[in-house]
Amino acid sequence: MSYIGKQPLVGNFVKLDAITTSATTTFNLTNGGVAYYPQSANNCLVSLNGILQAPTDSYTISGSTIVFSSALTTSDVIDFIIVLGDVLNIGTPSDNTVSLAKLTATGTKDATTFLRGDNTFATAVSAGAVLQVVTATDSTERSTTSSSYVTASNTLSASITPASSSNKIFVMVTTSGYSSDQTFYTIYRGATNLGGTGTDNAIVETYRGADLRTAVSMSLLDSPSTTSSTTYQVYLKTNATGKLNQNNTKGSITLFEIKG
Repeated sequence: MSYIGKQPLVGNFVKLDAITTSATTTFNLTNGGVAYYPQSANNCLVSLNGILQAPTDSYTISGSTIVFSSALTTSDVIDFIIVLGDVLNIGTPSDNTVSLAKLTATGTKDATTFLRGDNTFATAVSAGAVLQVVTATDSTERSTTSSSYVTASNTLSASITPASSSNKIFVMVTTSGYSSDQTFYTIYRGATNLGGTGTDNAIVETYRGADLRTAVSMSLLDSPSTTSSTTYQVYLKTNATGKLNQNNTKGSITLFEIKG
């Protein structure tokens, strides 16, 4: 058979279950014994006593029922009810089955962009990009005489939750220090010292005989390999007295999540 225009490829034509008539106007519509809901009277073909009925004039559709304009009798015969062209639900596409070219939205689409949930496009993030920044400050002078690493009253601590276990965290610390003899400063991730491999596992060591006041700056790139909340914190230890935030100057710790 030839077609003018594009040949239809998909149809959804349903012949409903037979109906036994009675002295009423309303009858239930079922398909395989299950209630059926046509979209309207206009997409139904209804034959009554061998005659096609006019939709909306001879009958209407209400939910899963057909309502005739006048009551039938037990001698009437509904020959068939066929539903033509129901609106189809295509369902949810499977993963990786919709190409970028099939998406429609305002903006430019290419291999480096993706569609956000608000139907706008964003540039794909390349490795090395900064994904989030977390910072904390402290301006209280902290002091310790401990010869083992301590947190000096929980100073300079910040937590971050990586978006991917392949991402890295760049940690940057700036503060001021004091040492009456020799003091070591380092950064912990949780209970893990991220300092050097030397005997004292320090990132910064201050020593100048006695009474040294100095700027303390530390930075490192860490691979926590997790998507859980992760805490980074400054620790210190000393041979005599060691301090952070000398004379109540403001110290800071900043965490940068770097795309892996």
